[in-house]
Amino acid sequence: MNIIRYIIQKEFRQIFRNKAMLPIIFMMPLIQLIILSNAATFEIKNIKFGYIDNNKTPYSRELAEKFNASTYFNVLSDFPSAKMAKSAMLNGDVDVILEIPQYFDRNLVREKKTYLSVTINAIDGAAAGVENVYVTQIIQQFNKNVQVDLMLYDTVNDRPQTIETIPLFWYNETLNYKTFMVPGILVLLVTMITLFLSGMNVVREKEIGTLEQINVTPIKKFQFIIGKLFPFLVLGLVLLTVGLIIAKLLFNVPIIGSIFLMYGYTVVYILVILGIGLFISNYTDTQQQAMFIAWFFMVIFILMSGLFTPIESMPHWAQLLTEFNPIKYFVQVMRMVMLKGAGFTDILPQLAKTFLYAVAMNGLAVMSYKKFT
Repeated sequence: MNIIRYIIQKEFRQIFRNKAMLPIIFMMPLIQLIILSNAATFEIKNIKFGYIDNNKTPYSRELAEKFNASTYFNVLSDFPSAKMAKSAMLNGDVDVILEIPQYFDRNLVREKKTYLSVTINAIDGAAAGVENVYVTQIIQQFNKNVQVDLMLYDTVNDRPQTIETIPLFWYNETLNYKTFMVPGILVLLVTMITLFLSGMNVVREKEIGTLEQINVTPIKKFQFIIGKLFPFLVLGLVLLTVGLIIAKLLFNVPIIGSIFLMYGYTVVYILVILGIGLFISNYTDTQQQAMFIAWFFMVIFILMSGLFTPIESMPHWAQLLTEFNPIKYFVQVMRMVMLKGAGFTDILPQLAKTFLYAVAMNGLAVMSYKKFT
């Protein structure tokens, strides 16, 4: 144990002696958490909206005012013609164009129906889908108000029956996107720091020549690896602690579940990442190589983790590949424990898979590490 303790002391001293590395370890992740949590959102706001009012009646003006009152739309212009509106969309000046037909109010009163033309810039398909939902909701609400105003039906039995839904939002009552994103971004930062530092640590020893000196000492392989990786386990837990404090104080993200359960799972997860980092370092000779390979796998893991896009929307073959993605399980556990208050039995499937992953990766890392005695 003394040998392991001396190696751990050496690693901590090396970390804190490197003044240039300390801001990268502690300050950059916190800045990234604050910036990404505010910037990484799929909420569509300030939609550039234009309309063509060929009717110019109180009903058409009321419909246009509905969009103007919405917090999602920024009504820019009332175009005099469809040609000018399409030209504005081509130049990127508007995202959504609503065209109100000439006999809009007459058709509502006489024929009990009418048509509206909505043109949406769909270069970004996901954004266009959300914009279409917003437009449809406003038009439906307007249509409901018109039915009441016009008294379309005279008898009590023939009056339109309205079904109102009262939604109940669990786990995120305010529908705040930051509540969804902050746990995932916290996972991302803990993963990146521990993977990059552990991956480059052993390689750095190779570059400066101290690894050969350590290899000829009586230090056993497991003692060297434990002493090398333990400091980064501690750093990962420290980053998680600071990140949770920021999430609670700055973003007001609820932490419903057990903190101890969260930390217990994080220890197992960080062991997976440290094993991957050590495995990479065993097959690289420079820090640049280790950084490149670690970033290559990191990008794949992030994109297929369910952090930004739902796994259920991926092709079936991609969903099968996510079963080998440790970040996926950490994202799920963080959101389950923090937002849903999940217990040990709830996260047991993710914990079991992560533990097996940790055993496999650290086993491969130890076997691939060559110590010459």
